[in-house]
Amino acid sequence: MRPRSARCCANQAQSPESAAGRRRPAPTRRLAYAHAVRILAVTNIKGGVGKTTTAVNLAYLCAAGGAATLLWDLDPQGAATYALQGEAQEHASVKRLLAGKVELPELILASGYPRLDLLPADFSYRNFAVHLAARNHPAGRLLKMIRPLSEIYGTLFLDCPAGISLLSESVLRAADVIIVPLIPTPLSLRMLEQLYAFIAREGWTDLALLPFFSLVDRRRSLHVELIARARAQFPQILATEVPYWSEIERMSVRRAPLPASAPSSAAALIYARLWTEIRGAERRARAQCSGGAATASAGALAAAAGNSSTA
Repeated sequence: MRPRSARCCANQAQSPESAAGRRRPAPTRRLAYAHAVRILAVTNIKGGVGKTTTAVNLAYLCAAGGAATLLWDLDPQGAATYALQGEAQEHASVKRLLAGKVELPELILASGYPRLDLLPADFSYRNFAVHLAARNHPAGRLLKMIRPLSEIYGTLFLDCPAGISLLSESVLRAADVIIVPLIPTPLSLRMLEQLYAFIAREGWTDLALLPFFSLVDRRRSLHVELIARARAQFPQILATEVPYWSEIERMSVRRAPLPASAPSSAAALIYARLWTEIRGAERRARAQCSGGAATASAGALAAAAGNSSTA
């Protein structure tokens, strides 16, 4: 295992434990990021679509670009935690978190990469929605838990589990940006239609929904056909496509972000293009909201939902 560095804005001197390569909780960062943390959730109700690969690579690129970044692995399977060579923390059960007996900053680990930290998964997260439902005002509870992170980070990535639950709805309520990896299949497109319709019904005009195609194999005529149909129906789908490559699958063997382990590889450059496109789309969405274009945003969402119902 490679040695772990201290968190980016803290004292870089390493303790004897860290020098020996043992993981330790990241120390408290200076309060240099006191503005509200920007929340980007990587989600899809379907599993096996490349959510974790996306979350880990984009979080790394965000940190490499200079932002103090935290990746919270909400999936009880802990794939993002594994990819960043993390380990579950003691006393990190979701029941203790929701009860306020432990706070998120106490559980943060250094990732070993500058400006990138990790909130590791815990197996108790499989009951996250159950414990949320038992709390008062459950829909806003996740955002309340995240609030202390605003004093430490500029950007928070959420690697979300598959499925529809109170947790997934809470993520939608809390996030500024929803990044949706899509496999080119009819069921994936149906899911996207339902997601657009749900956001339109809720009136969340300030939520940027950014789908993109993942695990694409353009040798398959069905993929080519479905992608063309989807782009005509949903012009909001990002242009960057992540291919179904063994080089990308190997990331779970290397247990490192692609831009870190193979920065000049074709796969790493694809994620760099995806991150650049996401940042541009996010800036445009932010400008729309701050420019008083909420009505236009609501119209766009309604149109997308309407197109999906008539397609």
